[in-house]
Amino acid sequence: MQRCLDNNIGRLFLPNVDSASMELVFSQVAAFPENCFAMLGLHPCDVKENWQHELKLIGDAIPSNRIYAIGEIGIDLYWDKTTLDIQVEAFKIQIGWAKKLKLPIVIHCRNSYDEVLQVLKEEQDENLRGILHCFTGTVEQANQLIDMGFYLGIGGVVTYKNSGLDKVVEQIDLKHLVLETDSPYLTPIPFRVKPYEG
Repeated sequence: MQRCLDNNIGRLFLPNVDSASMELVFSQVAAFPENCFAMLGLHPCDVKENWQHELKLIGDAIPSNRIYAIGEIGIDLYWDKTTLDIQVEAFKIQIGWAKKLKLPIVIHCRNSYDEVLQVLKEEQDENLRGILHCFTGTVEQANQLIDMGFYLGIGGVVTYKNSGLDKVVEQIDLKHLVLETDSPYLTPIPFRVKPYEG
């Protein structure tokens, strides 16, 4: 935190990954209330057999806390493709929370752009907005997300020689891009967000 403050990084949006990690987020917010802002969600890599119980614990925590986004949520098919159905279901439930609370979503998407885009198309309405954390997709995927009103988070992958992301970014207007840290715990929110305060 001190390094952030020393380098004029004054707003950090902190996601949990599961119910057990919520306390880490809230303790950091309590320690730095002017600089740290909570997000809540069930990360797709943590959507497992007990996902419904996890969602209940996370959902139950929202009314009594100041929350600025729902995230990171989404679909990850890099580690485990067998959980796709429950990842989609958990993703849709959490999108519903965000729309009801009029909060943005922060999406984790790994090896699953087609699946994420399909869910977003099904759930799209005037209350669906957010950012794709650490975007690594194609120009076509970028444009589809932008057309739906999403921002693209660009992290350190853009510097990797073989990523191809530098060629994608060249074709996207800067107003749609947000520079991100590659830390999974820090995600910038590129627009004003009124928190949900219970």
